[in-house]
Amino acid sequence: MVKPIDRLSLNTFLISPIPKNPFDALNGPHRRNEMYDEYNALVKNGTSLVVKPSTIRTVLSLFVSRKWLIHQLDVKNAFLNGDFSETVYMHQPPGFVDDRQGSQMTYLLIYVDAIILTASSPALLQQIIDSLHNEFDMADIGALNYFVGISADHNLIGLFLSQRKYALQLLEHAHMVHCNPSRTPDDTESKLGPKDLSYVVQQVCLYMHDPREPHFASLKRILRYVRGTVDFGLQLYASATTSLVGYTDADWTGCPSTRSGKAEYRGVANVVAEIAWLRNLLRGLHSPLSTATLVYCDNVSAVYMSANHVQHQRIKHIEIDIYFVRDMVFAGQVRVFHVPSRFQYADIFTKGLLSVLLKTFC
Repeated sequence: MVKPIDRLSLNTFLISPIPKNPFDALNGPHRRNEMYDEYNALVKNGTSLVVKPSTIRTVLSLFVSRKWLIHQLDVKNAFLNGDFSETVYMHQPPGFVDDRQGSQMTYLLIYVDAIILTASSPALLQQIIDSLHNEFDMADIGALNYFVGISADHNLIGLFLSQRKYALQLLEHAHMVHCNPSRTPDDTESKLGPKDLSYVVQQVCLYMHDPREPHFASLKRILRYVRGTVDFGLQLYASATTSLVGYTDADWTGCPSTRSGKAEYRGVANVVAEIAWLRNLLRGLHSPLSTATLVYCDNVSAVYMSANHVQHQRIKHIEIDIYFVRDMVFAGQVRVFHVPSRFQYADIFTKGLLSVLLKTFC
């Protein structure tokens, strides 16, 4: 397009608000002030975030697929490093790009003083380990084997995650290591409520102040089920592609005052919210998803409402804050499909299943 002579021209430049490397961040006065403000806010609030369990599983799955070495470190007396007049909780800042390293990458997961470290090359991994040792008194545990209560066992097909050690400690504390295992966590004749493990544990805890024989029997059955599943875990396989699939189900019968459609649709909204977070996490890990995430739900009404943008009387009682599901569907990031109940993996957490189904799903 040719600019008319009587019109002014304006030159524009593209400047990213995000620094490309540590030197860029330190040399910019505005960015330096922003870092001070962020640090002072952490000190003032006295709280901070640690790595999420879902982040650990996602990152480990990527590392297994990339066949990177996974190392584990632990900071000795982490809270004694630094001179502070009050208790301060800090989280790791956003990562920077070091132009000198080219396309090499390293990832660091921190949970208080426990660290998971991996890198795209063994040399870079050792370089980061040496740098950390120079700054802090650290214990080099070696290859990842136990992190935040989760055992990690390397095998020929990937990485196996389990809580065997924690489960055995729990059984030993209850003097039930040698008990007879149970195939299901619930008694089908029990009147405590829904029969998933997490809900049964919650119901038992409600009677801690005045427990009776049925509650004690339910507690022992839970521990017997744990005894029979101590070797269960999550196997992470190496994969050439990155994909994300979700299953959602709602126990609306556990709350008679809640309609089925509303409960199921809220369940879809909850899983889509987690999916949105995971997609952003994968994008930050340089493994963006190129296809929509598939979400499976066994309620036809919830599937229909996820795609139908027409407002009608039957769903007017559903809060507006869960309508973002449709936005995600229209944006092509999520697709909601119906799945028969016999293939609904989410039933493990919402229903009392027979041992055959439990074994099939697990």
